Amino acid sequence: MENLELQKTANEIRKGIVTAVHAAKAGHPGGSLSAADVYTYLYFEEMNIDPKDPKKADRDRFVLSKGHTAPGLYSTLANRGYFPVEDLTTLRQIGSHLQGHPCIQHTPGVDMSSGSLGQGISTAVGMAMSAKLSNDSYRVYTLLGDGEIQEGQVWEAAMFAGHRKLDNLVVIVDNNGLQIDGRIEDVCSPYPIDKKFEAFNFHVINVADGNDFDQLRAAFKEAKETKGMPTAIVLKTVKGKGVSYMENQAGWHGKAPNDDEYAQAMEELEKAGEALCQK
Repeated sequence: MENLELQKTANEIRKGIVTAVHAAKAGHPGGSLSAADVYTYLYFEEMNIDPKDPKKADRDRFVLSKGHTAPGLYSTLANRGYFPVEDLTTLRQIGSHLQGHPCIQHTPGVDMSSGSLGQGISTAVGMAMSAKLSNDSYRVYTLLGDGEIQEGQVWEAAMFAGHRKLDNLVVIVDNNGLQIDGRIEDVCSPYPIDKKFEAFNFHVINVADGNDFDQLRAAFKEAKETKGMPTAIVLKTVKGKGVSYMENQAGWHGKAPNDDEYAQAMEELEKAGEALCQK
């Protein structure tokens, strides 16, 4: 898919995120929006998947370790054809298959229930190890928040992955610099992120602009070519990317826009989509 098409798709995914969180009157827009581009690249370009056969044995696996950004994953899955986009307005409603955190039992395309921070990467490492033991060719991708990597369990999993040389594993860190309580460096600094993963025998790729598709493409190509060790891709992103008043604001980590804010966000995203269509 060309970059322009990926940009258009990411813009639609952002609309879905804002729509879902507004309809639910709850949710996590900031980190969903910062990761919209990497979600788009994974599901529309990188991964071996088939929406018509969500459980096919040789599919690549994705684990959303920062499970609170489920609106981003749901919007991506909907736009990729796993279920109707209209379902997004049922986020967090009783009886909906789209709950506040991903649920493997109910949502097509979800490979692991997640949300307890630190646990998703452990599951992803287990999946990657399973593939090695079974001589299966699928790859495993997991997305972590930069606040999430303050959890000790993340580094236990990283230690195991590096020791076992799991080169079918790609750990992605959405480094938007903000968590629920403020700047990650003020709350409990995980920096330097790259050196920490290197210490656990990871090949590390720093991406200066994790919202840029050329840079994402280069990073995932390099990850695929890396043999004998797992890869960590550290993406520098903008929290709330695409909605002006949400960008780089920790307050939008976990709250829903009101009707006026929703209207403004959708107007901005509509204009961004129109601008892309004129290119």
